[in-house]
Amino acid sequence: MANELPFERPLAELKSKIEELRKFGAEKQIDFTDEIAKLEQRYAVLEDELYSGLTAVDKMQIARHPARPTTIDFIQAICTNFIELHGDRMYGDDLAIVGGIAKLGGIPVTVIGHQKGKDTKDNIARNFGSPHPEGYRKALRLMEQANKFGRPIITFLDTKGAFPGAAAEERGVSESIARCLFAMARFRVPIIAVVIGEGGSGGALALGVGNRVLMLEHAVYSALSPEGAASIVYKSASKAAELAEMMKITAQDILRLDAIDDIVPEPRGGAHRSLEQQAESLRTVLWKHLQELLPKSAEELIEDRYEKFRKIGKFTYVQEAAERV
Repeated sequence: MANELPFERPLAELKSKIEELRKFGAEKQIDFTDEIAKLEQRYAVLEDELYSGLTAVDKMQIARHPARPTTIDFIQAICTNFIELHGDRMYGDDLAIVGGIAKLGGIPVTVIGHQKGKDTKDNIARNFGSPHPEGYRKALRLMEQANKFGRPIITFLDTKGAFPGAAAEERGVSESIARCLFAMARFRVPIIAVVIGEGGSGGALALGVGNRVLMLEHAVYSALSPEGAASIVYKSASKAAELAEMMKITAQDILRLDAIDDIVPEPRGGAHRSLEQQAESLRTVLWKHLQELLPKSAEELIEDRYEKFRKIGKFTYVQEAAERV
């Protein structure tokens, strides 16, 4: 298995043994059919046990996999006639945000998302998917254009967070995120946000105010990374695994909290195993929700968005001890 994750090593080792036995049998002309069949059966059982019992940390590792499909991968796989648009008309073109006009099922849409790199050079150019203020201003410019011309908006969330450096602060990163949040709440067109990998902090939420918020099965979504939370709470990032479980960052946890509307199934092992299969699943779910939203009027879409975010979360009342005496 190429680029296997730490929890996948037992699978990789077993698969390596199967390949070695198959190769040795071919070289020596020895029939190991029965032995290989038993190992393959053991592999299937181990694979099922492994992927049916993933922890929050396991899912986080899958969400961060270097080969995981990016925004551009999904746009090219599920849309047609994509035209990328550039720049915020104020400072520059942030490559950590990509967006433009495309067609989904023949319907013109505006697509926008965080973009991580495919290799070191690409990651440096795209700032590892962490946008500067001009990235969010570019996204806002494209969304305002979509709102003006009545095009549905689809956003793809995949970032550890907005860039936290001095340059971003000097150019107003918090203000640019706030403007996105404010504007998306009032747009008069359908908005669907999809967490495709790691949805981290306000950097992800800036593109996440949708009528529908979806997550891929192994994506994660949180206000802060588990490592960051562990550094604050325990003064050590080594406690990240413990915090990841407590923070409820997985798609399954967040669906129970009503913070998202649907989970898009992934291929066994994660989206990086098959872009084609993952794109087909995402296209199907996107199309279903888009068809539900298109008949709504502008006023209904705004109200729908408002009500969605008002109902997020679960809580219980705790009676004060004094009142129980």
